[in-house]
Amino acid sequence: MAKKVALLFAGQGAQAVGMGHDLAQEFPVVTDLFRQADKILVRKLSEIAWNGPIEELTKTSNCQPALYVHGLACLAVLRELTGDFPIEGAAGLSLGEMTAHAAAGTFDFATGLKLVQKRGEFMDEACAATTGAMAAMIGADENVVRALAANADVDVANLNAPGQIVISGERAKVEIAVGLAREHGIRRATLLNVAGAYHSRLMESAYRKLGDALVDVPMRTPRFAVISNVTGEEVNTPAEIRRTLQDQVTGTVRWSDCMDRLAKRGCDFFIELGPGGVLAGLLKRTREDADVVSVSDAESVRKCAERL
Repeated sequence: MAKKVALLFAGQGAQAVGMGHDLAQEFPVVTDLFRQADKILVRKLSEIAWNGPIEELTKTSNCQPALYVHGLACLAVLRELTGDFPIEGAAGLSLGEMTAHAAAGTFDFATGLKLVQKRGEFMDEACAATTGAMAAMIGADENVVRALAANADVDVANLNAPGQIVISGERAKVEIAVGLAREHGIRRATLLNVAGAYHSRLMESAYRKLGDALVDVPMRTPRFAVISNVTGEEVNTPAEIRRTLQDQVTGTVRWSDCMDRLAKRGCDFFIELGPGGVLAGLLKRTREDADVVSVSDAESVRKCAERL
């Protein structure tokens, strides 16, 4: 029986120096996408993605467009090797949701890239204007973490997988929450190495600016289901897509719900497109028996093509 394919697109934090370089050496379609990106952004994004340094690539305004281009480049190679295989649905972690929409034809490559660039800039500006932090809470359920977050006056940023939840907010308050975690029965609490408090109220300025930018973005109904981070459900109309992409900047990323929704649609073969394999790991925590492969370079893309 034919498998129902779900695409998973990487989010910020997955970036790695060299991403897409070996693919570009073998597949002209990848070289072309990175060249287009350099031209659209009027700077050498390809140089930063392929040669670093990592400090430059990690900047929000660089890593978000680099991950967007890399994810779509991986998909383009898969399609070149296997044809236009059917896709049942897609989801992307945070920034990756933009990539998922581009893959589904909600907007074209150039439109999406410009939007991602603006999103990264807006978030960089919000980070510079605030003193934010994020922390991972390992080994606790959602209700416990929500109670801790309320006590510390921070926000729940990511529901990544069972027992893996991220909080976000003012640095001093996040540090207090980390200190109180054991008292709430949370096994481990760790501050994350990030530039600011993503998916929290501290991103309010980015929320407003992105909302304004989204108004003028032409959009179509996605060709396949795209699951929203903030609702864990499909989004179909341009108005719905604009609203959920904006809400995601300050709202909770309900990644576990996104995976459940794709499973309910019958998806039984998951393809992660992006460096690192983080999403495959999260999916395995949610569904141990999940059939998932990670695609990021020439070797992994060929192995995935064989499966398809």
